[in-house]
Amino acid sequence: MLSIVIPTLDEEELLPRLLASIKRQSFRDLEVIVADAGSRDRTREIAMAHGATVVAGGLPSVGRNSGAAAAKGELLLFLDADVELPDPDFLTHFVAEFERQTLDVATTFIKPLSDRQIDAIFYGFYNSYIFATQKFFPHAHGFCILARRTIHELIGGFDPAVRLAEDHDYAQRAARRGRFGVVRGTRIPVSTRRFERDGHLLTACKYILCELHMLALGAVKSDIFRYRFGYSKSGAKSESKTISNF
Repeated sequence: MLSIVIPTLDEEELLPRLLASIKRQSFRDLEVIVADAGSRDRTREIAMAHGATVVAGGLPSVGRNSGAAAAKGELLLFLDADVELPDPDFLTHFVAEFERQTLDVATTFIKPLSDRQIDAIFYGFYNSYIFATQKFFPHAHGFCILARRTIHELIGGFDPAVRLAEDHDYAQRAARRGRFGVVRGTRIPVSTRRFERDGHLLTACKYILCELHMLALGAVKSDIFRYRFGYSKSGAKSESKTISNF
């Protein structure tokens, strides 16, 4: 069984699109677990209406670990709420290639849910970077991470102490104990709201500095980048501190 784990906080706008795209999949042996960090909108109600199991979440690491603990499957697929599965055979192809390459943890390429050229450029650079570095400095953004339960448990899941790029830290620790790869031939559409909220330049600078921190000092375990989890239609910014105790 494939267990899909989605951490959420106030995702009533985008979560229905993801859940609908999951229901359209030809891959049927799956379950959906939404790990909610105390949403104040209809996120939990929407998840349950789509047949998902809802568990208590928190920051992304906490939510993903909570969802994995409740999961029944031997394969764990971690998705962010602002992605959509592009076609009915996406999961079938992704899982089949994962198994063909005998991987333990994997990610795939992304594409923007927008028509702006600048978004295509940024996402294209990201794809090239994660592919080029996969053998010596693995990256697997929380947009889409597929992992075997065995490797997830072996490394102790996501590290809640990591404040930014906890997903890349997860991939790097998993790669030291198992086999990591970027699955080609599939691309998952991802919202551009990170750029819309903070701007392309600021977002790019933050990610570059985060990369340098990981290379020189290791995982980011302080809040120097002022990470914020959560988006709302009103544009309000959810501070990570407000949900750190969930």
